[in-house]
Amino acid sequence: MKTWLACLLLLFPLLGAAASPSLPEPAALEPDIRFWMRVYSEITTNQGFIHDQRNLAVVYETLRFEPDLPPRERERQVSAARERYQAILRRLGTGAAPLDAAEQRVLEMWAGADPGRMLQAADDVRFQLGQADRFRAGLQRAGSWEPHIARTLAAAGLPPEIAVLPHVESSFQPDAGSKAGAAGMWQFIRATGRRYLRIDAAVDERLDPYRSTEAAAQLLAYNYSLLGSWPLAITAYNHGAAGMRRARDQLGTDDIVQIVRHYQSRSFGFASRNYYCSFLAALRLDREPEKYFGPIRRDPVGDTHELRLAEPARADQLAAALQLDRATLQALNPALRAPVWRQQRPVPRGYRLHLPGELQSWTSETLAARLATAAPAPPVLVAAARPQAPALVAAAPPLPARTSARAAPPVEATLVPIPTGGGPSTRGRSAAEVAAAAAAYDAMYVVRNGDSLAAIAVRTGVDARALMAINDLHDGEHIYEGQRLELVAGSAHAAADALLAAQAVAEDREEAVRVSAATAHAEPAVSAAQAQEQGPALLADAGAPASADPIDYSVDANDRVVVVAAETIGHYADWLDVPAAKLRALNGMHGRSGVLIGRDFRLVFTNVTRAQFEERRRDYHRQLQTEYFAAHRISGSEVYVARRGDSLWTVTQRGAMPVWLLQQYNPDVDFGTLRPGTRIVLPRVEDAT
Repeated sequence: MKTWLACLLLLFPLLGAAASPSLPEPAALEPDIRFWMRVYSEITTNQGFIHDQRNLAVVYETLRFEPDLPPRERERQVSAARERYQAILRRLGTGAAPLDAAEQRVLEMWAGADPGRMLQAADDVRFQLGQADRFRAGLQRAGSWEPHIARTLAAAGLPPEIAVLPHVESSFQPDAGSKAGAAGMWQFIRATGRRYLRIDAAVDERLDPYRSTEAAAQLLAYNYSLLGSWPLAITAYNHGAAGMRRARDQLGTDDIVQIVRHYQSRSFGFASRNYYCSFLAALRLDREPEKYFGPIRRDPVGDTHELRLAEPARADQLAAALQLDRATLQALNPALRAPVWRQQRPVPRGYRLHLPGELQSWTSETLAARLATAAPAPPVLVAAARPQAPALVAAAPPLPARTSARAAPPVEATLVPIPTGGGPSTRGRSAAEVAAAAAAYDAMYVVRNGDSLAAIAVRTGVDARALMAINDLHDGEHIYEGQRLELVAGSAHAAADALLAAQAVAEDREEAVRVSAATAHAEPAVSAAQAQEQGPALLADAGAPASADPIDYSVDANDRVVVVAAETIGHYADWLDVPAAKLRALNGMHGRSGVLIGRDFRLVFTNVTRAQFEERRRDYHRQLQTEYFAAHRISGSEVYVARRGDSLWTVTQRGAMPVWLLQQYNPDVDFGTLRPGTRIVLPRVEDAT
C-alpha cells in the first residue's frame, strides 16, 4: 500500500471540489443540524429526547434517567412517554381542542398544521438517546489520531472536515463494534473493509486506526468519484454508493436537501436521512469544543514506529527479539487477532508492525536478522487447501448444462506446519509470487476477447471438460474477458486462494446470521450499556451496513435488468428457474450469442418472484466479490484516458483486474462503444496476503 496515496492524487481533478475549505451547510437543514448538536452536547446517555422523526425542530420532552435505573425500567419509561404523545397527537388530529397545558404545548409546536399532519405525526414519535458524554470522550481520544488523519486526508486531496467523521461513527474508539457487524474507528463491515484492508484469521486491520483511516480515505474518494458531490459521498458512507446513485437518479438531482426531504426507500431510514446533518453537527462542535464542553484535555499523539515483517513470526518471538512485554506489543497492534496471541497463527509476512517510538532505529532488516538468530520455534498450525490430484480431472463426470452460481464449492482442508521465521518460507511467499511461478509452467490462462472454452482447449492442450472441472464451471458461457482459468488442478496459488475465499464466505455468512439475530427485534437503545452494544452511532434503525458496490441489481417496472459484468444467460435462467432457450427467444437472440454488459435484458417471472430473483442475483455478486477480496485488495486508483483501439479487454489487462471491478469504478462508462478520450478510473489491485 506504499503508493496508494500517490495514486489517489491522480484521481483529482475528478475530485475538483475536494479543495473547498468547507462543506455546504444548507440553510434548509439548519433545524436538523441543531437537533444533532443538542444530542451531541446537551444530553448524555442518561437522558434522551422524545421527538418527531421528520421535523427535528419538534422535541416534545427530555427524559432523564437515574444512572443505576435498570434498562427494562428505562424502556418502560420511554414507551410510556412515546404512547402519551401519540395519544395527544391522535386526539388533536381529530380537530379537537386541547384539554390541558401539555396538549396546548403540542398544538403550538405544530402551529399551522392541519389535522391530517397531526395524525401523521403520531406515527413519527421517536426516542433519541443523548451522546454528550460519549462525544466529549471522543474529543479527548481524537488527540491520538488527529495528526495521522489530517495527513492522510491532505495527501488524498479530501476535505479536511472529513476528519470529524469518526465522532459520528465511533467516538474515536479504535475497538468499537456494532450489532450490524461493523468494527473499528471508521466502522467498516467485513465486505467493504476487505476491499482495502487485510481481514482474515490472523489480522483485522479495521481495528488498526492508521490502516483503517487510509481505507476510509480511499472509500470516500471512491464515493465522490461516483457521485460528484461531497454531501452525497459522505451519506454514501452510511447508505452505500448504489443507494445514493438510486436516490439521485430517481429525484433527478444531487441536492442533499431534496434527497433528505423527499427520497422514499425502505432502506433510506432515519439513520441515512440524518447522516450528513449529524456529520455537520459534529463538525461545528469539533471546531469550538470548549464552547460546548469546557476545557478538553486531548490525549497525546501516539509515539510509535512502523516496520514491515519480512517473514512470518510468532508473537512471542517478536516480543523476545524486540525486548518488549507482550502486553505492550498487543496494545500497539490491535489488528492482530486472538489466534496470534494464543500462538495458533504467526504474525503474517508483510504485516506493518507498530512499535514504541524509542525503537525508531529498528528496521525490517534488523528485526529479520534478530529473528534469524533466535532459537527455532515450533511450527504454527494453519489451515491449507488439500490439492486435488490431477489424475482425477480426466475422470470428471459429465457436467450439467446450466450453472448454479450461488453456492461456493466446498474446500477440503487439513492442518500443515509452516515456518515462522529464521529461514526461507515457501508458504510465506505472496500470492503474486506463487502465481508468477505457476504461470511460468502454463498453470494459468487469461481469457481473451472472443475466447470460448473450446478455443482455449485447443490453444492450451487441456480438454474443455477438464477446464470446466478444474475451474468449477458448469456452463461454457460463464467465462468472461480477463478471467483467469487454472490449467492444472491443485496449483499452489489456486489452492491458497480457494481456501481464503471459502473462509471469507463462511465468515460473512456467520456474521450475517449474527447480525440478523441481533437486529431482528432490536429496541431503541435507552441505556449507556445498550447504546454501546447497538453501535456507536446510536441510531436505532441503522439497518444493513453500507456496501461499496455501486451497481443496482433490481428489476425495473418493465421486467428488465441491465446486464452486469460476470453475468450470462445461464445465470439468468438459473435465478429464474426457466430454460435459457426461453430467455433467448424472449430477447430475440439467435445461436449461442452472449449478453452484452450495459444492455437491457428482458426477464420472465413464471417460477420465481422479482424479490427472489434480485436476492439470488445480489447473493451471486456478493459471493463473487467476497471470494475475490479474500485474496486481493485495492491499494489506490489512477485515471486512464482511453486511446484509439482500446476495448474492455485492453483496459482490464492494464490492471489485471476482473471486469466487474472495472465496471464498479466506472458504472457510467459504456465499454461496448468505448471512445478515445474517455476517462476511466483504474483501481490498483494487489495481493492481500
